[in-house]
Amino acid sequence: MASMKLGSKSEMFYLYGQSWLCSTGLPSDVIIEIGDTSFHLHKFPLISRSKVLESMMKETSSEHEKSVLELHDLPGGAKAFFLVAKFCYGIKMELTASNVVGLRCAAEHLQMTENYGEGNLIMQTEHFLNHVFSYWTDTLKALKTCEEVLPFAEELHITSRSIHSLVLKVADQSLVSFPVSSSQSVSQSSEDAEVWNGISLTPKTSGEDWWFEDVSSLSLPLYKRFVQGASARQMKPKRIAESLVYYAKKHIPLLGSQATSQNGNSSSFKSTISTPSEADQRNLIEEIVELLPNEKGIAPTKFLLGCLRAAMALYASSSCCANLEKRIGAQLDEADLEDLLIPNIGYSMETLHDIDCVHRMLDHFMIVEHDVIDSTSNDIEEEGRIIGGSQPQSPMAKVANLIDSYLAEVAPDVNVKLPKFQSLAAVIPDYARTLDDGVYRAIDIYLKSHQWLTDSEKEQICRLMNCQKLSLEASTHAAQNERLPLRVVVQVLFFEQLKLRTSVAGWFFASDSVENSQNLSANLALIRNDGNTPPNPVLAFDNMKERVAELEKECLSMKQDLEKMIKSKGSWNMLLKKLGCKLVPKPSNLKVSKPCRKSKISPASTTPMEEKAMEVN
Repeated sequence: MASMKLGSKSEMFYLYGQSWLCSTGLPSDVIIEIGDTSFHLHKFPLISRSKVLESMMKETSSEHEKSVLELHDLPGGAKAFFLVAKFCYGIKMELTASNVVGLRCAAEHLQMTENYGEGNLIMQTEHFLNHVFSYWTDTLKALKTCEEVLPFAEELHITSRSIHSLVLKVADQSLVSFPVSSSQSVSQSSEDAEVWNGISLTPKTSGEDWWFEDVSSLSLPLYKRFVQGASARQMKPKRIAESLVYYAKKHIPLLGSQATSQNGNSSSFKSTISTPSEADQRNLIEEIVELLPNEKGIAPTKFLLGCLRAAMALYASSSCCANLEKRIGAQLDEADLEDLLIPNIGYSMETLHDIDCVHRMLDHFMIVEHDVIDSTSNDIEEEGRIIGGSQPQSPMAKVANLIDSYLAEVAPDVNVKLPKFQSLAAVIPDYARTLDDGVYRAIDIYLKSHQWLTDSEKEQICRLMNCQKLSLEASTHAAQNERLPLRVVVQVLFFEQLKLRTSVAGWFFASDSVENSQNLSANLALIRNDGNTPPNPVLAFDNMKERVAELEKECLSMKQDLEKMIKSKGSWNMLLKKLGCKLVPKPSNLKVSKPCRKSKISPASTTPMEEKAMEVN
């Protein structure tokens, strides 16, 4: 630790109660009162070093009584004046990073200039301050002590000089120096060389985050000025954001009271820092959010959601919450479901979770995503093909899955009204979902928890999903789901059979194409080989025929299930009346498609079920 010793005499002051006495053998002729402490001193040593003390003693001079001077406004108080008195008497005193700021301000206040003795206290303390600014740890200590004499330290620019010194060292690690004791013996052990008086002399500064822990010990006003100075020095926004995240987690209990130190050891912030009041935490989180760089993705989404949750709990300003919602919305695709389940702590408390907040964040995401889509392509359908095809993990697809999962989590809440549920689900465009299994699950949970919904409301909420985009598993579940309206069940069955028919027709077409290509290849081989080598059989064609047979069995099974359902609900005519449809007479001249050549499997004929389902749609 940097230090400097002034004076040559040994100690001659001693404390008696609240008074400091000087053991020179001469009676004191002046009393200096500072707060509850008094100093019984002699005039000559004081007036020979200070213009202010000289002027005060002239005004209160008395031949028979002691002069009593009050210096209650002295920077640094009695502690600083004790060092001033020792300096005036020529007693040994040690300047350190912890006392030099207060002593420098006190010397300035007492006007201890070179006109009152060569090497006066102003010059001595100023010289030592410049020495302190050469070391990271000492500069940090000096900066912390500025708060005790802040107005005076600001006038002397000590605060700004300290912050500037720290910023320079953070920006360029080659400027970082750590204090080394000049009074240590040459024969000291290596262990003593690494740690001296509890101060690490050889700390690791290899990583870019080596300074996070140190600056996090600063008060918010000083830390804010440090961040602003770092930003002005064009420090990377990512590093500034990481420092802000570290500082917030350390000082806001709601964001977590544990952090890992630079040496890799876990330490509890609660053991060294008292828990701030709610007002201080609210002010802190508002300042942190304001200081965050504006770049997208500069801070982790998990941290931003934690800040939003804490801001709501601490009743932070609406502008702070709106800022956080906008930041989170811009990178909503990186959010986790558990962090999105923000409890509703508003005055209304209608629902368990704050659905409106999630809705606003989703709106911000859609605005950003819409701008991205417009900048790359004007065709929304093309974007849908990209999301559903080559890039299934696009931001839009991730958010669609996230919102579907969120809807499933909030659906059991009986206080979630249908319009609120619908409005949130409807924000996601249809092209964003490769499959609608997620939104179907959310709808099913909502219907189970809101059994009092009318048939019209049930059909209304079911319009949120696309029956054509349900997987086979979801379609099977929906076909047997008694909570769904009958019209929706019929649509699900129809589209599933339509998929099956399309698949069967595709296999027929493929088998026919393979057969034609097989005959063509055989003819070409006969021409090349002059008829001597017979063509090789293609095993893939047999596999195709087996697959077609399997698909036809599945189709037959679905037909049987549908017939059972119709019998249990009444006649087909009753079903059509419920659906509001009329029976279309089957044309007498309907022709059955001709089966593919060399295929013993005949395509399934059109059934009344298919005609009626098609009429429904």
